[in-house]
Amino acid sequence: MMRLPKFRYYAPQTVTEAAAILHAEGPQAMVVAGGTDLYPNMKRRHQMPTTLVGLRKIGRLRGVKGSAARGLWIGPGTTLTDLEENALLRRHYPGLFQAIHSISTPILRNMGTIGGNICLDTRCNYYDQNYEWRRAINFCMKCDGDICWVAPKSKICLAVSSSDTAPVLCAYGARFHLASKKGERTIEAKDLYKRDGIHYLTKRPDEILTGITLPPAARFRSAYRKLRRREAFDFPVLGVAVCVRFEGAVVGDARLWLGAVSMAPVEAKDAQAALTVRPLTDETIEEAARLAYPLAKPVDNTDFALRWRKEMTRHFVKEVLREIRQT
Repeated sequence: MMRLPKFRYYAPQTVTEAAAILHAEGPQAMVVAGGTDLYPNMKRRHQMPTTLVGLRKIGRLRGVKGSAARGLWIGPGTTLTDLEENALLRRHYPGLFQAIHSISTPILRNMGTIGGNICLDTRCNYYDQNYEWRRAINFCMKCDGDICWVAPKSKICLAVSSSDTAPVLCAYGARFHLASKKGERTIEAKDLYKRDGIHYLTKRPDEILTGITLPPAARFRSAYRKLRRREAFDFPVLGVAVCVRFEGAVVGDARLWLGAVSMAPVEAKDAQAALTVRPLTDETIEEAARLAYPLAKPVDNTDFALRWRKEMTRHFVKEVLREIRQT
């Protein structure tokens, strides 16, 4: 049986109190909400904070406010199940609903929060093992070692971003609100992520994610598709998120993001440009898929053969765009 290491636990009731604790405890402190990713990581000795700051008692961090016409505010402490069952989200932000519905199992969605999925740790076959397994290979760059076993000459960790909600929120142009004892700031979703498997977030350790805002949804259509071995459980090895705004018969704006093929979500800029100011015909969809394909550069550190995963990018982009066209 794998056991948690010892740690001190705080249960503040306000963001201000939580931020003060993080500031006082320093870099060895971490926040936790559902804990569905952090606690297993602690059991495997990937992360060993001496202090955990629980966010579950902070009511301000939960709930959904707003409308499709004005945009939504989502509390990062809202469980995935609550969001999955939210009629407003399901109807007007279907891409995000599809992403949330695809995460793990119902039991874990009852515990896990959207904030936790947004900040999800990166994954790799050489990292997501127990302590004894990792010690047998002399560990890896991401934890306790100095070599990336996927690419031994790499100077950065190549662990993969496996958040389902991240590429969708980037496609929507969502904004994240962060708070610390030093103050508050707001960033675009795409600016939260870095192409580094270790330092994969721009969020500072002393900052707390306090809100997610989505733009008005009235003129957008969105969709998300996920590739994984077991449809009922697994992390993505490919995610395709698309958000399209139509102006009559042509596409006025298109946003296409890929997930789980790099250390951070990837924006397919050339594919977006190919879709814009054109009708969403089979030819346009085919061209967008062709242009998105080279951006998927998976390495051999997750499930399936990497060449097949890359090829599936082309097929998934076409499937998502066809779904958009039919809605």
